[in-house]
Amino acid sequence: MSTSVVPTRAKIIIIGGGVGGTSVAYHLAELGEKDVILLERSDLTSGSTFHSAGLVGQLRADPTLTKMNMHSVELYRKLQLTQNPPSWTECGSIKLASTPERMEEIRRQIGWARTFGLDLQEISPTQAQELFPLIDLKGVMGACYMPSDGQVDPSQLAMALAAGARAGGVKIFTHTRVLGIKSANGRVTHVETDKGTIECEIVVNCGGMFASEIGRMLDVRIPIIPMSHQYLITENFLPDGPKLPSLRDPDLLIYFRQEVNGLLMGGYERNSQAWVTDYQNFDKIPQDFNGRLLPEDWDRFEEIAVNSQIRVPKMGEIGVKNFINGPEGFTPDNEFCLGETKVGGFYVAAGFCAHGIAGAGGIGKVTAEWIVAGEPTMDLWHMDIRRFGDSYSSPDFTLKRITENYEAYYDIHYPGEERQCARPLKKSPIYNWHKDNGAVFGEKASWERVNYYKANETNDQLKPFGWAGKHWSSAVHAEHTATRENAGLFDESSFAKLRVTGARAGEFLNFVCANNVVRGADRTVYTQALNSRGGIESDYTVTQIDTQSFMIVTGTAFGNHDLQWLEKQRRENDFIDVVIENITPELACFGLWGPKARLILQKVTATDVSHESFPFMHSREIEIAGVKVRATRITYVGEMGWEFYVPVNSGMKVWIALIDAGHEFGLKPCGYRAIESLRLEKGYRAWAGEISTETNPWESGLGFAVAMKKEHFIGKSALTAAKKNVARKLVAIIFDDIRSVVLGNEPIRINNHIVGRIKSGGQGYSIKKAIAYAYLPIEHSEVGLRVDVEMFGQWVTGVIALEPLFDPTNSKIRM
Repeated sequence: MSTSVVPTRAKIIIIGGGVGGTSVAYHLAELGEKDVILLERSDLTSGSTFHSAGLVGQLRADPTLTKMNMHSVELYRKLQLTQNPPSWTECGSIKLASTPERMEEIRRQIGWARTFGLDLQEISPTQAQELFPLIDLKGVMGACYMPSDGQVDPSQLAMALAAGARAGGVKIFTHTRVLGIKSANGRVTHVETDKGTIECEIVVNCGGMFASEIGRMLDVRIPIIPMSHQYLITENFLPDGPKLPSLRDPDLLIYFRQEVNGLLMGGYERNSQAWVTDYQNFDKIPQDFNGRLLPEDWDRFEEIAVNSQIRVPKMGEIGVKNFINGPEGFTPDNEFCLGETKVGGFYVAAGFCAHGIAGAGGIGKVTAEWIVAGEPTMDLWHMDIRRFGDSYSSPDFTLKRITENYEAYYDIHYPGEERQCARPLKKSPIYNWHKDNGAVFGEKASWERVNYYKANETNDQLKPFGWAGKHWSSAVHAEHTATRENAGLFDESSFAKLRVTGARAGEFLNFVCANNVVRGADRTVYTQALNSRGGIESDYTVTQIDTQSFMIVTGTAFGNHDLQWLEKQRRENDFIDVVIENITPELACFGLWGPKARLILQKVTATDVSHESFPFMHSREIEIAGVKVRATRITYVGEMGWEFYVPVNSGMKVWIALIDAGHEFGLKPCGYRAIESLRLEKGYRAWAGEISTETNPWESGLGFAVAMKKEHFIGKSALTAAKKNVARKLVAIIFDDIRSVVLGNEPIRINNHIVGRIKSGGQGYSIKKAIAYAYLPIEHSEVGLRVDVEMFGQWVTGVIALEPLFDPTNSKIRM
């Protein structure tokens, strides 16, 4: 039942009445928000929800998403006991493996599941067939079974969530079309509908496949495009009784679940298609597209249909009752699109990528918490809309990335795998030189970046076992060693660079940064920016240029996130006169590091670069080959050296001058993978790696970068409390065999009890050990303690080691 007269004001307006919008409404009501309305252009569930397949699996590649899906299951169990049950059935799920690599994936996932307390079991092909008797076992090598997975009726789920939201005070208006959204001073202010204008403080875009269109009302690009997703439902043929578990066979690209007494079967074909056939306006949907499906496309579905008969021969005998071709909103990386956009108070919860039914409960929970708290309450980086940079303002680029990911949905993704489509896009001014000199490129945030140089390859003696060796190169070892012994030159032009200016710029930065970043002109400070809970929101360096000008340097993928977070703090804390600009395209950045870096630099500049004249963490303008550059004495590899910030049009001249000067000193051009091995060995942290919004500086070993004597900074009170009760600690774990490389998320066992999971890992070529980092309970963090780590079903013993693993006195960086 829908309310008929829209109010003239509401604190929170949700746009969209599918499982996303109704779940956000439900969870806002649970948190006590009473002034909430939901607007739906047609009937509830008339977008993508009504034709969703309804499978609910819990284990995902991201820890936060797994927790969110686990919340969904808990919620669906609870809703099943209400007067509006969503037909939740805890029938379990089976995943088949038909290749050795898929069997490895299953064993890795079983270990990963243990860290959440999920009972994912390895089962034999015969056991899989006992659970799902229709399976033909030809080619099946093994399987896994999750008893607590299940299925739900998507439309009934949305109705159950809507009923719960209404009971909590939310008002729902169907057949109410949003015509526009207004903002002032960087924040939303009004929503215009065909039934009147509504003043508001917060708007939540839960528009699903319509989300991009809604975003354009505020000039916000939301990189979601509806893709055609097909499945069929067979005639009834199964006997009455307990439901079959859902079944996935990723090697054949297919999935099954029971639908009444028939089967629902779909998959992810290799010839995907956006929802429109003419490929024009593919993220703009007609106004009358409500409760509708797309034309059947049996030609594209043929591969899926044939594969289904291989695994379930009965599919070739029974009739088809319904064939569904429905548009589903997909994102470029197959993860949700959540959070506050660049416009204050304008949130998005969309882009569910055909697994939104499994995630709907968790999506509603984290989005509602984000709205109420004003910041994420979990580490949502992999779902945060701010992960998408300006490249995604192009619908064509967005579609290419979505298509590539859709068609690889069921593929095994090995570490070091690179995206292939829509490249190259953003290039360093040295790109052609790299290409001519045998660079092997990777891509991050649309930037072409050197992974390593083919010419530096030697032999495979240190190649890691298993998956870690799939995209490994011995060149990384050679580049690592050159940097440690002589010098390495790194092109870091992709690093994001922000300029902060204004009379109160220093005051603003000391408010948002945990460290004291105002130390006088030409000083550089390493710092974190924290959230209100003391979690690490950003991790970067700040260089003071003069009393009113500062430069922030942050990671390639984090520039958009950090810029928008800083803008939010500037806007909401009355620093209106402060200006924050993205200057990444203006400056190339080169890192010169190693024991011979000073000798090389002194050959190309007249400036005295001795330690006494140019100390560590100082910065100044110098000339290299007649070009004015900003040189900063800093390191991210644990060796003495500098970063140079160079006008883009002079980048090649400076690069060549450094290369030429370095020949006699054994200088090698090096790539980002060498940076990774060097920084892991030195124990330098990486945001979205070892540190995140859920970790604080005390537990992550970054207390040295916190200036607690400052009167105030964001997160200080939470950090003060956290210091009194540090319950866990980030530790380094080393393995004697340098080839035993962890990938992340492996379970850690002490005395036969799971005590944590791996955060990151790699090879330490200087210490000749494999390295891993993990958070462990404080009582299990002592140096010398032996721990077991599960790698693809095998337990390997490592030892907690004293940090830093390399150059513990830091003498090398202060030479």
